[in-house]
Amino acid sequence: MIRWLTSLLDIKSSSKICFPPEESPDCPQDMSNLAHGGERNRLSWRRTKPLSIEVYKMMKNGHHVSSVPAAAVCSPEKRRRTVRVWCDGCYDMVHYGHSNQLRQAKAMGDYLIVGVHTDEEISKHKGPPVFTQAERYKMVRAIKWVDEIVEGAPYVTTLETLDKYCCDFCVHGDDITLTVDGKDTYEEVKKSGRYRECKRTQGVSTTDLVGRMLLMTKAHHSNMGSSDYQQHTDNFGRGPKGHSPWTGVSQFLQTSQKIIQFASGKEPQPGDTIIYVAGAFDLFHIGHVDFLDAVSQLSEKPYVIVGLHFDQEVNRYKGKNYPIMNIHERTLSVLACRYVSEVVIGAPYAVTKDLLEHFKVDMVCHGKTEVFPDRDGSDPYAVPRKMGILRTVDSGNSLTTDNIVQRIIKNRLLFEARNQKKEAKEMAVIQAMKRREEEKAKERAQAVL
Repeated sequence: MIRWLTSLLDIKSSSKICFPPEESPDCPQDMSNLAHGGERNRLSWRRTKPLSIEVYKMMKNGHHVSSVPAAAVCSPEKRRRTVRVWCDGCYDMVHYGHSNQLRQAKAMGDYLIVGVHTDEEISKHKGPPVFTQAERYKMVRAIKWVDEIVEGAPYVTTLETLDKYCCDFCVHGDDITLTVDGKDTYEEVKKSGRYRECKRTQGVSTTDLVGRMLLMTKAHHSNMGSSDYQQHTDNFGRGPKGHSPWTGVSQFLQTSQKIIQFASGKEPQPGDTIIYVAGAFDLFHIGHVDFLDAVSQLSEKPYVIVGLHFDQEVNRYKGKNYPIMNIHERTLSVLACRYVSEVVIGAPYAVTKDLLEHFKVDMVCHGKTEVFPDRDGSDPYAVPRKMGILRTVDSGNSLTTDNIVQRIIKNRLLFEARNQKKEAKEMAVIQAMKRREEEKAKERAQAVL
């Protein structure tokens, strides 16, 4: 409504009266925990003050208003305060499911704080994480909807934690998180009414990704019904007493709406440096994040376009069972990164002159990983190299998707045990909930009699 009124009143940007989000005097910001770019985002985050009834009446009576007098702006007491939202979790092997949860949480408020558990806490309640806590902290900071992270957040979410960070409520997916002794980690905040729920993203979980990495077939994306795939999902997503809907494997279905929700929708602006990078970006990980961060620092106003190769192309030059994630999943994973402005889905392997001209590319970047030749044996970067716009970027991080797969294979039995233990606890809760519902049904039936 305010945006509509502002456009009708033709208020010039220079005449807008803006203010930063209100900060509680009792809750000073811990600047060291702000997400990368968070301070810049916080300071540049402005809202136009709501217009008063006097201005609305002037517009309604046909008067043209070119600026808003100070007296016509609502008082500070009447303006909407900043809603602070809390999320927490392990965020191990961060994928687009985690990003989608944080996107939904951010949409429920204005400022999103994410607590990330330590390796010790995760090992105690769940089992060994795939990534270290330092890697997980950096991955969560790179998600564009996150304003601030809290390192070493407690595994059980309490009112004390929400109050400490001045959060109105916490948000979690519509699954359940249990402690080592089978208790709901959100029980306290649920009872107090400071809990909100968002929809879990179907078709992806750490369980599923681990299972995919252990498959030996190249066609694992299309062989979900095969006996090999089913055996792995049984090992990783099914305990001895049945199947949990929260840990089991389901199929991801991409939609145009999901891509729109993840995309920034921003066009390059005058003065932007358009930087193009291409690759598989499979199992989007901290190595990718460090690379894209380094690329974005090459310009004061970077507009980073990531070209994603189709699955068949990735399998051609990577072999084995790559890519672990299909093109649709990789698209969402990359779009969620704060350093990325746009994604080309199914980019050609060779960086051609047509591609560079179409996107008006100023610079092409590649990491220090091996460059595989094109199908005809040619250099895929020959054109930008000849134009003098190719840059080799050293991110300082040598982690690759292969390294992650090796971590999983090395600790396979530990991860199998972890997921079966997790599923067993979930099944116990499901059975208890079922019994409770049956008892309530009996009580209602007896009340009627």
